[in-house]
Amino acid sequence: MKKPTPPGDRIAKVIARAGLASRREAERLIEARRVTVNGTVIDSPALNVTSADRITVDGRPLGAAEAPRLWRYHKPSGLVSTTRDEQGRPTIFDALPEDMPRVMSVGRLDLNSEGLLLLTNDGGIKRQLELPSTGWLRRYRVRVNGSPSDATFEPLRQGIEVDGIRFQPMIITLDRQQGANAWLTIGLREGKNREIRRAMADVGLSVNRLIRVSYGPFQLGQLGRGEVEEVRPRIVRDQLGLDAATPQADGTPPPRKPKRAPRRR
Repeated sequence: MKKPTPPGDRIAKVIARAGLASRREAERLIEARRVTVNGTVIDSPALNVTSADRITVDGRPLGAAEAPRLWRYHKPSGLVSTTRDEQGRPTIFDALPEDMPRVMSVGRLDLNSEGLLLLTNDGGIKRQLELPSTGWLRRYRVRVNGSPSDATFEPLRQGIEVDGIRFQPMIITLDRQQGANAWLTIGLREGKNREIRRAMADVGLSVNRLIRVSYGPFQLGQLGRGEVEEVRPRIVRDQLGLDAATPQADGTPPPRKPKRAPRRR
């Protein structure tokens, strides 16, 4: 007979919700025996805890869970979206304002792409926004080198396979020809690695600029390059179906004016 699941949440998840570390980093803290629960050092993340448990990390009591929050960030070209880069390239986290809390990116934009990148302090929000099953449309303004006709994109509208990877049908509008380049508006409901660039290459076009302008209901709008702005808590609750009565949604501070990240030298 299967044992009932213990009450509460996994210890690593609780540490992550407190904003101290990601779940993976929290698991490493636990394995390093830097976490205690009710005075006992633990070395395995396979433990559920509740609000009644006393948790410390490096001898300091764990703070309360942070309210789930979401930010819009205008990612400039030339930054990677990972926390660390093996090649030593600058990351978005190097460029964010110093007073930003610990955040995670929702999906990624590659090094040479720019535009809207959502940031959150909550792993649950991150997973909800990234799930293909949500089907939220991501819209991009794309500049390609060449003189395509509308018919050029018909295979992409039907869905194609590139290097053994299936790309779902794209929504593509040919907006205008501008010299040697053409501007397109592209909508995706999935976001595979370099999907637009690879799909365009498959029909003989080279992308030389890619700007994400929306992610589901969240818009880039007039947010300046390098700026970050918090989404109003009510909008986050309404769009993501969060319960306004839950403790996580209470006490969220009002959004601040857009911040410009310090200029990189």
